[in-house]
Order: sequence, then C-alpha cells, then structure tokens
Amino acid sequence: MHSWRDTDNPAPGGGIHNFHTATKRIQRFSIGSPHRRARLQRPRLLGYDTRCSLHIAYQFAREIIAVMLAKRCPVCASVLDEEDLFCPNCGREAPISSGEPASPRTQALAFKNRFTCAGCGAAMSYDASARALRCPFCGSVELRPQPDGQTVFPSKVIPFAIDRGQALQILRVQMKSGFFLPADLAQEAAVTQIVPVFVPFWCFSAETHTYWTADTNQVPLTARGNWRPLFGDLRNSYNSVLVPASSVLTYEETRGLGGYDFSRAVPANAVDLENVTVEQFRVPRKYARPLAKRIIEELETAESIRRYIPGSARNVHVNVKVTKLAGEPVLLPVWILAYRYRGRVYRFVINGQSGRPFGQLPLSPWKIVLACLILGAVVLGIVALLSAVFR
Repeated sequence: MHSWRDTDNPAPGGGIHNFHTATKRIQRFSIGSPHRRARLQRPRLLGYDTRCSLHIAYQFAREIIAVMLAKRCPVCASVLDEEDLFCPNCGREAPISSGEPASPRTQALAFKNRFTCAGCGAAMSYDASARALRCPFCGSVELRPQPDGQTVFPSKVIPFAIDRGQALQILRVQMKSGFFLPADLAQEAAVTQIVPVFVPFWCFSAETHTYWTADTNQVPLTARGNWRPLFGDLRNSYNSVLVPASSVLTYEETRGLGGYDFSRAVPANAVDLENVTVEQFRVPRKYARPLAKRIIEELETAESIRRYIPGSARNVHVNVKVTKLAGEPVLLPVWILAYRYRGRVYRFVINGQSGRPFGQLPLSPWKIVLACLILGAVVLGIVALLSAVFR
C-alpha cells in the first residue's frame, strides 16, 4: 500500500489520474484525528491542482482571483477597464492604480450645458448660445438638464468642412436623384432641423497576419472538377478602424457616412467644443475592441479575395492574428437633418468632412407598381416570342 509520500512520486501505473481517484485514496488514510485528516487532505488537493490544468477548482480559483484584483469604481463598484478614464456606469473618474502614471489620467473633457433626451436617450452638451433646444437625433423638445460632468478627452477632432448651405444642397440633390422617389419630394419636403454634431468614435490601429483558405472556379483545362483549393497568408496594418461610440446613430448610419481623412485632424484644444453640440462617449473602449477585431476580420476577408483569389470564390475562411491593437477617442463631424414629407419625419445624416450622404428617402408606390407592370410585360413578351419560335 502506498504511503502518503508515495503519491508525490508514484510508481508506474499507480499515480493519481483524476479527482475521484485522489479523493478515494485520501479517504483510505486514517492519520490521527478527523481534524488532522482534513488538514492533510486540503494541501493534497491543492498539490493535485499543479499537475492537472483542467481541475475545476483551479479554474474557479483563477476567476475568483481575477475578480478580486480587478479595478472597480469607488461609487458603483463596476469593473473598470485598464484604459478607462471614467466609469462607464456612473461617470465617476476612475481611481489611479499603484505604479500608473498620473499624466494621462488628468486629461478629461469637461461637459457643460448637458442634457438627456427623453425620447431617444441621447446624452450630449448643447450650444450655450442656442435659444430653443431640440434633440438633433429625434427632434424631441423634452430635454432633461444634467449637472456638469466629465467624459473621455478626445485625442483628435476633425473640424467641419461642409457648411450649412452645402449640407442643405446635398440633401436637395439626393431628393431629386432616383427613379423610385416621389416627383414632388424636393418641392414638398420641409426641413425641420439641421444641426452640426460632433459624434464620438473609437479609432483603432493594429497589425495583422492572416492565414486564408478558399476555393476558386479557375481550374486547369484538364481538371475534372469545377473548383480547386487555394491557401496563403498576408500581412497588413490599419490606422483608422472606426467603431462608433454613439448610442443614438445606428450601425448602418455610421457605416454609410464612410471614412474620414485623419491627416486634417486637429487637437481637441484647437476646437471650441463648448459652443457646439457634442455627444458623450457612451460605448467604453473595452466593448469597442471586439467590434474593431470583427471589422478587421471582415476587411481581411475582402482583401484576401481581392488580391489572391481569381474568379469566383467559395468556402473562404480566414484566421486573423491581430497585434498591437490600440484605440484612441476621436470626435467626428456629422450633419444631422430631419425633414417632413406627407406627415412623416425622416432622418438624414451627412459626413461633415467629405459630404457623403446617408439617410431615409421615401419611395413612390405608383412608380414601383409601374416598374412591376413593365417588367411583367417584358417577361410575357419574351415568353410569347420563344413560344412562337419553337412552335
């Protein structure tokens, strides 16, 4: 029979292989009193953790220690990210950890004249010179004033390059371009509001090494199949992967705005942010980081197809290794317009730098019906012609 010390260096075939075996062998020993036996069992189980990485107690211990060592907000006890300057739950300034430099923590944007919209929940600071307040996102006038506070200090701000007149002209051009739009849209639509807003984004930079596999339909002439496999790898670097930190603009609207030229960005101190509408950062960096990785994977998939896969592609799979992922807060210019047409309100957004538009435009039901009738007549004509030829 093995002694207690024999289990540290077990004979071949006599070692402890799982938790149940360890428990049974420990229960066979009767050394002293039950209290002493319990004290001996405890270190034996802990010693077993070092040899079995899948031990459930060891996994729980790591999670418990991670939660205990996590930095928390002193007010609401929410878990804070290492790069968080303020608590995403209550807005309290994050405490400074031991050994952390204090210079980045002092950078904070003071938010004055704050309000929260009761309609869409937008939180932002408004123009101090504005007389009548209206939410630029939903047009609601039910605005709840909030006390002055602080938010993440943007590292870069892109100024507006499109003025009010140009934004209105872009909207009018979009109302006239499109066959399925109502003919009287540009004349009957009434613009109810047009507001320049600095919308928060997280701008990520990263380096990638991607391994990809796919099938292409370009095969040799002597091949029996219609597809052949391809594989390879590529390396890329990204400097401006944008993840919206807005809680009001939809994902389609932010993607429809297109990209921005960051070579024209200026420091936040060079822009008067107190006399313009600025939306607060509502998405913390730790939640924006997984979205940035997903966007990078989509870009790498498209890049692999464009550069390395000829013809049509199928079964495209990529394995992206992302390194040096870093994000910084930025404020980007967006014109937000709202117009009313036949009793319904539509929202339209315009890139404040490039002028790229995106928004809701009504469709004419009569033109849609007319197009369906024309298409049906063409199909019937083709069928009749083919029937006459092959009769």
